[in-house]
Amino acid sequence: MSEIPSFISGNVSLKNFNTFQIEQSCRFFGSVQKEEELLAALRFAAESGWKTLILGGGSNLLLTADFDGLVLKIDNRGIAKLEEKPDAVLLRVAAGENWHDFVCHCLKHQWFGLENLSLIPGSVGAAPMQNIGAYGVESGNRIRAIRYFHSEKQAFETISGNDCRFGYRESIFKHELRGKAIIWKVDFELSLLPEVSVGYGDIRAVLERKGIASPSPSDVSAAVIEIRQSKLPDPAVLGNAGSFFKNPVIPASHYEKLKAQWPEIPSYPAADGLVKVPAGWLIEKAGWKGFREGPCGVHEKQALVLVNYGGAEGRDILRLAEKIMDDIETKTGIRLQPEVNIV
Repeated sequence: MSEIPSFISGNVSLKNFNTFQIEQSCRFFGSVQKEEELLAALRFAAESGWKTLILGGGSNLLLTADFDGLVLKIDNRGIAKLEEKPDAVLLRVAAGENWHDFVCHCLKHQWFGLENLSLIPGSVGAAPMQNIGAYGVESGNRIRAIRYFHSEKQAFETISGNDCRFGYRESIFKHELRGKAIIWKVDFELSLLPEVSVGYGDIRAVLERKGIASPSPSDVSAAVIEIRQSKLPDPAVLGNAGSFFKNPVIPASHYEKLKAQWPEIPSYPAADGLVKVPAGWLIEKAGWKGFREGPCGVHEKQALVLVNYGGAEGRDILRLAEKIMDDIETKTGIRLQPEVNIV
């Protein structure tokens, strides 16, 4: 076996590195902050024959077994201004930066466009991977370039945002580059003009209740934070990974059949004439909201969130997810897809 780099430890618990708080361990664990550390860790894994799992904030991960290999936590830091235009600013952000802290940093410096994505857990590196989005805004709309390490080519490369094939919770990193790319830095172009997106009813309702007729980006951020805190459990208190399932996108003809059965079913327009249906609504309508099965269950306030009440194994949560998926498919003809990465 190759010599183990000094920053890599053996037999490490992953409980504090996944927001589900699942107690699994890994053969080796390393936190990397520099490119040379990343290269050294990958070289060690390759020469030793160990498989590698790349970890960011651990907020989109369900561990179902111990990982017999090397877990690498991307922990680099830095937010640099590359260019300022009359109405926009170009930033280069390290993948290890906490996402919500980055959004707050942007608001503090009056760089706008990400406020609807406030309080989303995880790291900046997850933004392009998942094309994270909320309340009508997707991170991919602001990403201009990504620097990543290509594991097959053994070299750092840069890809433009236009070539990332961003879609709803989709990107090239989940397809052609799946398992091949380690995102290291992300370039964002943000606006210097305080335009806001308040198209979603929940945001409008909070702003109206507060008597805010002309909201600022900070007002929108505060509204989003209030909404998320009212609906979603704090992972530090109750283990979860946020939204467990993607909102399904279905043909309009399928939606019309569901609407005939449930006239109140909500929907949002999607690309190519398709219709997006809230997965949480379907799960709640099927009677799963608040359901509990041993140490895991469906959150009582948000049916889209599966939770670990303490002591649950990843396999417990996965079994519950599969039961929900089977039931929704039987009742609606829709097969829900997990949003989390299952390992």
